[in-house]
Amino acid sequence: MIRQNAARVAVALLTMSGVGFATWQANEGYSALPIIPTQGDVPTIGHGSTRYEDGTPVRLNDPPITRQRAVQLAHNLHDQEETRFRASLPGVKLHQAEYDLYLNWVGQFGIGNWHKPRSPRTHLLTSDYRQACEALLLWRFQAGRDCSLPQHWGPKGCRGVWTRQQQRHAQCTSTEAQT
Repeated sequence: MIRQNAARVAVALLTMSGVGFATWQANEGYSALPIIPTQGDVPTIGHGSTRYEDGTPVRLNDPPITRQRAVQLAHNLHDQEETRFRASLPGVKLHQAEYDLYLNWVGQFGIGNWHKPRSPRTHLLTSDYRQACEALLLWRFQAGRDCSLPQHWGPKGCRGVWTRQQQRHAQCTSTEAQT
């Protein structure tokens, strides 16, 4: 359980913590070669990167990358996303753990989905932290499949999408309970 003893602070003052980045890396895993992680997904490389710093999408015939390049690529792309993430939450206050959690969400689902009405962002903008946590569970679909259903948990299935959302929800609600 995450203990939050400090008050929430303005998102503009936060940045992803080392623990947050390490958690994201662990969730994504590592692949030197481009792969399609789940059926219907787009190619990724390294720690789940779908594009390179210049915006070029990862293609299945791209050459392998080293672990060091994977970390560098992940950091560079996270820096780009983090700037957009902070800008999307004017006036919002979060704990560091909440910040890391929602930025992790953006790393998986993308900044475009973050701006959609069903995302946690909608609730954070109105300081409804509990509903923001609940909105995490709405994001359980991948390529039209409901990843919470066992029939989608096979080798190329999407159980990991649902598992990650459940973990985020549990972390989020334990953080919210501390405030």
